Parts: sequence; structure tokens; C-alpha cells
Amino acid sequence: MSIEVNHISFRYGTKQALKDVSFSLDRGGFHGLLGPNGAGKSTLFALLTRLYALQQGEITIHNQSIRKQPAEIMRRIGVVFQQSTLDLDLTVRQNLLYHASLHGISTSAAKPRIEQELARMEMLERADEKVRGLNGGHRRRVEIARALLHQPNILLLDEPTVGLDPQTRRALNQHVRKLCAEDHLTALWATHLMEEIKPDDPVILLHKGEVMVDDKANHLLELSEQTDLTEAFHTLTGVKETV
Repeated sequence: MSIEVNHISFRYGTKQALKDVSFSLDRGGFHGLLGPNGAGKSTLFALLTRLYALQQGEITIHNQSIRKQPAEIMRRIGVVFQQSTLDLDLTVRQNLLYHASLHGISTSAAKPRIEQELARMEMLERADEKVRGLNGGHRRRVEIARALLHQPNILLLDEPTVGLDPQTRRALNQHVRKLCAEDHLTALWATHLMEEIKPDDPVILLHKGEVMVDDKANHLLELSEQTDLTEAFHTLTGVKETV
């Protein structure tokens, strides 16, 4: 297994954000983490990335405990957070060089990796432009390139297309799927937008902090007796429309 989450519960004071969450992801491929806003997706990402300490339960990544071997685990993970964390006043290349240094990658080793990742994201020609001048979709591409610099096995993306137009959302989604196919990367893509999910994608559906579905996306159709994934999502979660 690539990721195993076992009986995770988490509270913010008296508010229960996650309750007895368990699932596992096979190595390689695109996986969806679904749920309406407030379902617990971002809390789960914060636990997977060690922004929050575990309160209850266990997470193992490639059979290593996130409690016992955190440094080794973080070397295996690349992360794209919901909120952009790029320095707007640095160039694309400077942002990536800085990130590489945080991972202990020398400048000489980082430069060819930066070229490679920006080329794959079709952003190489923008390498020496300041991030402030990029649109939202291009900034996201830079963040994905940055997340892959240290050559992780796993890519976690928390609502990576929030605020982007439909065409840009589709393009980013296709880019990540291509990375999974070419590099056998394990991607966990959190979203409440069902058009980003294909019927044969393995998905985890969170609702009110609990796992409602752990199966292929088309299983949502069977459970909801709907013929459309968006309608199935709405029926199962009680959400009338996406935000």
C-alpha cells in the first residue's frame, strides 16, 4: 500500500472534524478525496502532511509510521495546498530554488530538476517571470512543479483548482493524471467538484468527518440510484449545489 489511514479521529476543541476515518490507497494512480466543504478533507490533509499532530489513530506511508519516521515520510510526499504559498515577488525559478534548498538539494542538482518539471508543466518559458504576474492556473502549475522537485512518490493536492475557470481546471487535472501514468505517482486529489472525477477513479467520500464511500466513483451511482456523478454526490451528501 502507498497510504494507510487507520481509525483517525480529530477534534478542534469540542468540534469533531474527523471520526474513525480509515482507508488505504494502492501505489500509483489517481485517487479522489471527495466531500462537500466542511467534510474534513483539509483536516485530513493537515494530518497527512504533519501540519497537525495526530490525536487518535495511525497513518503509515510505504509501511512507515508518520509518528515514528516523520522525516523519511515527508521526503516521499509532495504537497499542493488549497491556499497558494508561492512568494509573489520572486521569479518562478527563484521560488523553486528556494524550495529545493529547504529539501537539502544543492543548486547544481536543483537546476536540471527545475528545468524538467517546468517543462513538463509547460511553464519553462515563464521561469524568469515574477509569480505576481502569473494567472491562477499558471501559479498552480508552478506549485505542482515545486511539489515534485524532491522526486516524491506521493502527490497530495488539496482543492487545487479552487477559483480557477473550468478550462484551466480540466487542464490541471489532466496534467496530474499524466504524471500518474508516466511516473507511477500516487496522487490524492481533494475536491468537491465532481467533474474532476472519472467513473473508474478510486475515491474516498468524506461526509461530516466520516468515510461514506471507499470504492470506485461509479459506486456512487449505484448507492444513489443516479446516472450522473454530480447528482450522485448531491444525493448522498445532501448538498444541493457545488460552491
